[in-house]
Amino acid sequence: MDTSLPEPQSLTANDLSDRTGFDEQFLGLNVSLPTFDGAETALLPYTHFSVLMRLDKRLAAITGLGIDGGRLMNLDRSGINWRLDPRLTETLQTGERLYARNDIDRGHLVRRASAVWGSTRAEAAQANEDTFFYTNAAPQAAMFNQSLELWLGLESYLLENAADYGRRLIVFTGPIFSDIDPVYRGTEIPLQYFKVAVFLVDGALAATGYVVDQTPQLGDLPDLPLPGSVEEAPPLGPFRTFQVPIRDIAALTGLDLTQLMGFDRMPIATALPSAETAAAWRELTSTKSLDLDFELRD
Repeated sequence: MDTSLPEPQSLTANDLSDRTGFDEQFLGLNVSLPTFDGAETALLPYTHFSVLMRLDKRLAAITGLGIDGGRLMNLDRSGINWRLDPRLTETLQTGERLYARNDIDRGHLVRRASAVWGSTRAEAAQANEDTFFYTNAAPQAAMFNQSLELWLGLESYLLENAADYGRRLIVFTGPIFSDIDPVYRGTEIPLQYFKVAVFLVDGALAATGYVVDQTPQLGDLPDLPLPGSVEEAPPLGPFRTFQVPIRDIAALTGLDLTQLMGFDRMPIATALPSAETAAAWRELTSTKSLDLDFELRD
């Protein structure tokens, strides 16, 4: 059976009408997709994940994915092209114009390899194609996107060493917008992104939060422009990965992460409940740097 989507020019909203999106009962306990009330949004379901679009930014506010580590399949990406989602007008999403002829990559928010699972190859193939909608893309410096071994490896590491319930994991991912984000071709380029992983430990919900930072060394770039003042591709620089209290991600993004904050398993999040944002961030150099209040499996 051919499950491939039509060519981009013929794709219609009806072609995506069967997508069920993020499963809030994926772990056997309810985990809701966080909401955002600061601007108009649109919820777009895909295969195994959903994207909550911020229409004012033309980028996602957050994505929610359920990963079934026991049913992952190794499918390649050859022949799959990035495409616009026909459920939104072109003015409400980024497209090829943003990424053409520069060093800015279409960075997957929902990691392609993590979404490609299923009971059948057809299900996994459909998820594979669904990750290539521009609604799941975020502008990232090419070096930033292509060398994120630690950032991308966190999902696999937690699946292998922490997640109970059949090696299942939920991952929420999105950009962190700020007033210093440079604007390029009419789009704000986020300098930071967040990830929150949710899983079961001894039958109870657990979550940990992370931020990856592609901000240039601001001391070396004193003229870093404010939004609206850049036409050249911004000089996005070295990245660092941090484990952070989930409450900090909520403060930085405006997302309602109240439920996830309730089972944050970063010890300092409980020990210092009123610490200023970023005061308790822990820079990670490897997965061994993770600070958790439970024992990981070997």
